[in-house]
Amino acid sequence: MAMNRLEAFRRLLRLLDREPVIANLGKNCYDLFVAGHRPENLYTWGAMGSVSSVGLGLALARPELRVVVLDGDGSLLMNLGSLATIASLRPPNLVHIVCDTGTYETTGGQATHTAGAEPGGAGAVVDRRKDGRDRHDRQSPPAPHLRQVPVHGGDWIPVGSARAVLFRAVRSLRGGA
Repeated sequence: MAMNRLEAFRRLLRLLDREPVIANLGKNCYDLFVAGHRPENLYTWGAMGSVSSVGLGLALARPELRVVVLDGDGSLLMNLGSLATIASLRPPNLVHIVCDTGTYETTGGQATHTAGAEPGGAGAVVDRRKDGRDRHDRQSPPAPHLRQVPVHGGDWIPVGSARAVLFRAVRSLRGGA
């Protein structure tokens, strides 16, 4: 059952301390900002398909940090090759959450190929060994986490305020109020 994305982000932020959270594209960025802006949030406003790679880079550069990536199903489909790279490099501190609405929500709601897909199907790229057995046994080395979370968004942010949210976030990231 899908949950509201804004509520999901509020719940996630309550579980975090100083972990960086990297959000893709518009809707995830808006909801993350409203759920709880903090200096550790990185909003990649127009970078469709890139947050898995950005998160991987940060996880490799800062292995002492747990890095949380909030991706969209449509956005991830733009860069599926990143999953193979993540599976190969296996950063144990990377948490990749795919917010699956079944649509390219930001570009107009066109259906994605994840619509109707079984949850966790993409996780097999990361969570399986070459022999097909689960990596979740005690002898396995730590692995990155990939989770598909069915969510529904909403157009609760009026078009006129979207620009204000963007500018507030940029100003905040630059150290302004």
